[in-house]
Amino acid sequence: MQVVPPALDRLIENLSRLPGIGRKTATRLALNILRRPAAQAIELAASLTALHSAIQLCSCCFTFSESDPCAICADPKRNGEIVCVVEQPGDLMAVEKTGSYRGHYHILHGVLSPLDGIGPEEIKVRELLARVASGAVREVLIATSSTVPGEATASYLIDRLQGAPILLTRLACGIPMGMDIKYADKHTLAKAIEGRATAR
Repeated sequence: MQVVPPALDRLIENLSRLPGIGRKTATRLALNILRRPAAQAIELAASLTALHSAIQLCSCCFTFSESDPCAICADPKRNGEIVCVVEQPGDLMAVEKTGSYRGHYHILHGVLSPLDGIGPEEIKVRELLARVASGAVREVLIATSSTVPGEATASYLIDRLQGAPILLTRLACGIPMGMDIKYADKHTLAKAIEGRATAR
């Protein structure tokens, strides 16, 4: 005897394919959608359907956008000579939330991971090198994560860009604001010491 109706089971199955959502959370979400008015479910379905038809990659920075170039690349108030290299579009959103960066971006769409078969050809490295070679970029800020693949990607990019006539910078890592130094792990503390800045 089938307890869950097939239509509901299909929705649970599809939701559980999303990262970080197991079958239990998918069931809770599906039941929540089912309890809401049909108009809201239709609006949700329409927004999901529109994603792939309305969203494209910006031909300059490779972020998700409804226009090409994206709003950031098209903004004349942004400094196009500085390019912040991030792993994914979500990282761009995180940097933008700070309000402290006014340059352009380059989204790699991944990190180097030889064990998973992801090399430089599988991410947007070639496109970054072409941007730098065009002569329009004066600084490349590498803002990959401090994970092993993120650090490996940063090292690879630094090696490839070393001879270019640009300023090559790396996102600072270390002790978070408000943290007591004695509770920092040795790797975080080591990074903070390596990346120390002049006191002002």
